[in-house]
Amino acid sequence: MSFTKYIFVTGGVTSSLGKGIVSASLAMLLQERGLSVTIQKLDPYINVDPGTLNPYEHGECYVTVDGAETDLDLGHYERFLGVETTKANNVTTGKIYQEVIEKERRGDFLGKTVQVIPHITDEIKRRVMLLGQEDQYDVVLTEIGGTVGDIESLPYIEAGRQLKFELGPTNTLFIHLTLVPYLAATGELKTKPTQHSVKVLLENGIQPDILVLRAEKNLTSDIRRKVALFCNVEMDAVIESVDVSTIYEVPLLLQKERLDEITIRKLNLEKTKTPDLGPWTEVVNRLKNPECAVKIGLVGKYVELADSYKSIMESLSHAGATYRCKVEITCIHSEKITEDNVNEILAEQHGIIVAPGFGDRGIDGKIIAARYAREQEIPFLGICLGMQCAVIEFARNILGYKDAHSTEMDKGTKYPVIDLMEEQKGITEKGGTMRLGAWDCKIREGTKVHKFYNKTFIRERHRHRYEFNNTFLKAFEDAGFLASGINPDSNLVEIMELTGHPFFIGVQFHPEYSSTVMKPHPLFIHFVKSSLDHSVKHKDKKEVLARK
Repeated sequence: MSFTKYIFVTGGVTSSLGKGIVSASLAMLLQERGLSVTIQKLDPYINVDPGTLNPYEHGECYVTVDGAETDLDLGHYERFLGVETTKANNVTTGKIYQEVIEKERRGDFLGKTVQVIPHITDEIKRRVMLLGQEDQYDVVLTEIGGTVGDIESLPYIEAGRQLKFELGPTNTLFIHLTLVPYLAATGELKTKPTQHSVKVLLENGIQPDILVLRAEKNLTSDIRRKVALFCNVEMDAVIESVDVSTIYEVPLLLQKERLDEITIRKLNLEKTKTPDLGPWTEVVNRLKNPECAVKIGLVGKYVELADSYKSIMESLSHAGATYRCKVEITCIHSEKITEDNVNEILAEQHGIIVAPGFGDRGIDGKIIAARYAREQEIPFLGICLGMQCAVIEFARNILGYKDAHSTEMDKGTKYPVIDLMEEQKGITEKGGTMRLGAWDCKIREGTKVHKFYNKTFIRERHRHRYEFNNTFLKAFEDAGFLASGINPDSNLVEIMELTGHPFFIGVQFHPEYSSTVMKPHPLFIHFVKSSLDHSVKHKDKKEVLARK
């Protein structure tokens, strides 16, 4: 194939319909056909990236290997494709305007009036085509955030229209995802919202090539015919996407609807191989038909919005499928945990994860949860701030440093066991200034994590400003809390592991970012396995107490 093909995925009627999942599913199907595929997200907000956004506003901030703070949909892209994304895979309006304004300040436009058209749309087109030109992908899938009709999305829609004109209809494709609501009172699926959404697209000069209709019920042939007729789309290009129990079933359903075949035909792609979805189907079967269950308590301070910890939850799902185990996640607000109620809240959990975060709100509950897991020998995984909480707890209750804390929370602490990284001192700007991206870690041989990874050198992604204070390292190791992973260049402690405990591990990095459907992360695999073992002991103990 001599030309990169570009697919645009837009959404209508309402937000949160699952454009990211549909995009990732189609990309995976095309990848299984032997094509090299990548996915890009265009976000209409003016923030340069989501790094400074509150998780309640935007959900999880996903970090790429090259250190970009991006939209959580990039996590879906990587989990479905098993291919790492980069900063080029997430473009925001903030980035677009920042680039154009910098060019104007340099005089690149030679005194011309800078306008949305052509300057902003030209920059959008450049960003869209960058992946295809530099990395030579066969297909670049671009998800346009927001909903068609939003003022914020108009420049992206216009840029897509221009690209279709410039590249030709066999090199560009528009897929529009809409909602077909079901009215229980009349027992009908209603197509009018879809018709109106397509009308808005047409008003912006775009005729969708394929429609993907989200619905609670299966579409009848009459509904498909009606939508095809009034939206000017071929009938076989009206694709059904019904609700499913797991997002990983979506590619299988879309393949049954022949979405990949229709896409290949419309883009005039060269002959591709027949996709082998056997391994993927097996994972879906394991997820849908578990033979056991394990309870995991996820302790964090943004638990009201599940998307705040999306990658952690999906990583647990991947690991659970390994053992044909249903992972039942209980989201626990750290502000609600106290010394008096911790047993009541956590006693029924077979494993405990203390989630990442920033700031001192809810920190005491996280520290108490870490202590409970240590003392009760419940499998524990602390991620980023979660690791730091475990370090603070150990310092206070085992080493006797009663005032021990992180200088993030208490600048005057007598025992700063967690301290600001040296290279972070003097930095005042917040956006994109943390330790970000993938960094090396050397694992100590003979430790649990060495057995889990089965290798000595790893690379994991980070997002933090504070680190373990090596001044106190000898005291921790003498007491059995080992630094089992160290950055070979900076000596930064990457992994802490408690000896004599079934599973008590804290990591400064974010292992959840690199777990995929087909390759679950080893830390989550062994954490779930240890939690399963604990559930058996927990059950046996309850049965003994019941007999008494």
